[in-house]
Amino acid sequence: MKVVIDTNVFVSSARGGNPKAIIDLLNEGKFILCVSKPIVEEYFRVFQRLKMPHKEMEKLLFYCEGADAVLDAEQLPQLNLVEKDPDDDKFIECAVALEADFIISGDKALLEVGHYKKIKIVTPKQFLNIFHNR
Repeated sequence: MKVVIDTNVFVSSARGGNPKAIIDLLNEGKFILCVSKPIVEEYFRVFQRLKMPHKEMEKLLFYCEGADAVLDAEQLPQLNLVEKDPDDDKFIECAVALEADFIISGDKALLEVGHYKKIKIVTPKQFLNIFHNR
């Protein structure tokens, strides 16, 4: 299973709950994380701005720079699907390029898209329900 994780899920995972459960599944190698250069840049920009703990930054760096469970998109389509926040198109572009199954997000503008082609855009809770019921 291939998954794109929105920045807000990584940030929220520091507080526990469903986002942390998703990162725990990633740590256990239960799915493949799909990233692109624009996504990784956003991850680090937001983590630095929020002064996230070094431990969290190191974990993210590990995933984004060579973990076995990461695919990195090099050629991205140009899409205009998220009308309310066009910056979020990068998550769908990555998912399309790497044929991901899911985009996990807490972002309302991205969630309103719902799906694109065979890619489902879901909340952390929805993803965990799907994951545990498959």
